[in-house]
Amino acid sequence: MEFSTAVQNLNWLAVFVAALSTFIIGGIWYAVFEKSWMASNRFSSEDLKSRKMPLVFWISFLLSFIMSLNLAMYIGKEDMVFGTIAGFMAGFGWVALAIGIISLFENRPLKYVLINGGYMVVAFTLMGAILGAWK
Repeated sequence: MEFSTAVQNLNWLAVFVAALSTFIIGGIWYAVFEKSWMASNRFSSEDLKSRKMPLVFWISFLLSFIMSLNLAMYIGKEDMVFGTIAGFMAGFGWVALAIGIISLFENRPLKYVLINGGYMVVAFTLMGAILGAWK
């Protein structure tokens, strides 16, 4: 299948909803793990207050949308089972493990890997399920 045909056959609403789910899960995930996440990153409340959060949220959503689009193109016309497995494998096998490698060189604690990697595994798994189910 040609690239342009693959793009035309995408369910753009599903791509948007999958990106939104990742964004929402991130909000819940980091609210639950806020103190541990801040400690593992050596952040203080003042550090976070100094950031331009509306810009952070908009860019985060844009990146989530691109990730969702990428996963949708990989999943193609496959079903929810394939989408869920593909999402899990992308989240765990690529993203979480890549975070693990980076954390080794940055001398980050295991908690950092578990929090950030765990979020990516859950987010990509749900994203894949949405994209696979919603054709």
